[in-house]
Amino acid sequence: MSDDAAYLANFDGLTRLFPLAGLVFFPTVVQGLHIFEPRYRQMFEDAIADDQLVTIVLLKDGVDQAYLDDPEIESTACLGRITHYERLDDGKLNLRLKGISRVRLTEEVPTDKLYRLARAEPLPDVVPADFQLLLGLRTRLAEAVLPRFEPSGPAFHHLTELFAGDTPLGSLSDMLTFALPLETDLKQLLLSEPHVHARAELLTQALLLTAPVSTAGKRKFPPDFSAN
Repeated sequence: MSDDAAYLANFDGLTRLFPLAGLVFFPTVVQGLHIFEPRYRQMFEDAIADDQLVTIVLLKDGVDQAYLDDPEIESTACLGRITHYERLDDGKLNLRLKGISRVRLTEEVPTDKLYRLARAEPLPDVVPADFQLLLGLRTRLAEAVLPRFEPSGPAFHHLTELFAGDTPLGSLSDMLTFALPLETDLKQLLLSEPHVHARAELLTQALLLTAPVSTAGKRKFPPDFSAN
């Protein structure tokens, strides 16, 4: 059993919530975070001392709600585990969080903590048994993604290896959705889709309908992860 699978197997369904504006988190990806607000310093310290798990969830209406006490959040989110942390002298934290599972938030739980808690159900990938269907979707996705990058560049080479490798289509779609400059609403829609074939098809169609930007070949892939 992998580390991620072991953490998920031990997940008791109660999760700490880290609502963010404009960031949709996905399984398999890693997000760097700089934690400075007292409520989230408390939350991550509690997580470090306990199960190392925190759920990143998108704020509805983005920054308009960011500073409300209990802003509205999406019902589908991503459970992540702390893979590295560093305590700074002023009490702030730098850490890395790796996504391990989609989750459906079913209800918030009253707490005397500074942060929010919720009940969550893991949403595992639903993978069709048709290997040829998956292979065809993978090929179509590659045809939609690769033209956005300069063929002689490192990103194109990295992506070509990724498509040719053994990364499952669901994970591959998640990595691409997280890294590519897509609209936040589309990323949330893709996070909310547990069916791998539907997710890959939706991502492919979205990319085919969006012309590559002129700077696509200059973007780093994978991207640097911004601090939050």
